[in-house]
Amino acid sequence: MFEALPTSIQVFEVGPRDGLQNESAMVATADKIKLIQAIAEAGLKQIEITSFVSPKWIPQLADGATLAKELHLPPALGVQTSALVPNLKGYESAVQADLKQINLFMSASQSHSKKNINKTIEQALAAMAEVATVAKADGKRVRCYLSTVFACPYEGKIAADSVSAIVEKLLAMDIDEISLGDTIGAATPKEVFQMVKSLAKDVSLSALALHFHDTRGTALANVVAGLEAGVTIFDSSLGGLGGCPYAPGASGNLATEDLVFMLHGMGIKTGIDLEKLVDAGLLAQKILGKKLPGRYLMARLAEREQSMKATA
Repeated sequence: MFEALPTSIQVFEVGPRDGLQNESAMVATADKIKLIQAIAEAGLKQIEITSFVSPKWIPQLADGATLAKELHLPPALGVQTSALVPNLKGYESAVQADLKQINLFMSASQSHSKKNINKTIEQALAAMAEVATVAKADGKRVRCYLSTVFACPYEGKIAADSVSAIVEKLLAMDIDEISLGDTIGAATPKEVFQMVKSLAKDVSLSALALHFHDTRGTALANVVAGLEAGVTIFDSSLGGLGGCPYAPGASGNLATEDLVFMLHGMGIKTGIDLEKLVDAGLLAQKILGKKLPGRYLMARLAEREQSMKATA
């Protein structure tokens, strides 16, 4: 155990999109920009900044086009920003925003797919192929979130063969990266290891990412299983923001600070400044007017407060 772990990994930050879209209160565009800037300054190189989904479905991200236009990160930071795109109309917005990467999404479960986007898996694949074909012709990098890979809130466990069949079709579209999502946080380390190893027979591990929710407290353990299986890309959300409105009981995403703290403790490089990441988490709390669930964030802020009292 722990003998063949990667020496470095990439953290894909989804908080500004996947996190904020689940907030009941609207967040001002200027505050979103400040938050993204703080995340970038902490060293995150991949940041999903918004979604170009209809405001009717996700009103919290209705300012996506404005945000993308007004966000100006210093080139020296080397950050690649991206956005979630549901269809060709959304893709047009991504082009206008001059994004070099777009992110598509679908589900590995028929029931969740119908609840989430009102499409069967086959319909979702067809719609995705339509966007991916245009995007690849335009030279864009394309990522796909595949939700409910391990379990569905309506169907239970998902068979590895079903996931493999979808992944094969995604790769045929020339998708660059597939993020395997544990949407309801029901996966266990053994299941994660076995799923990755099963897919690795036909898929390069460099094309796979893992996206965990911490509903049952297994997200970090599942990351370790993914590391042992050879995955080097992990999604996370600042402070543990996020959830899924179509997955009852699903809590927030794995907190970026928790992930980075664990990886650094294991000697795995991320290129991320943990203290600056905590600063970004503190900013998020101030903007949202509430405490975030990330465990490391809570612990480190408490330590800072105690230190300030001691020196006062």
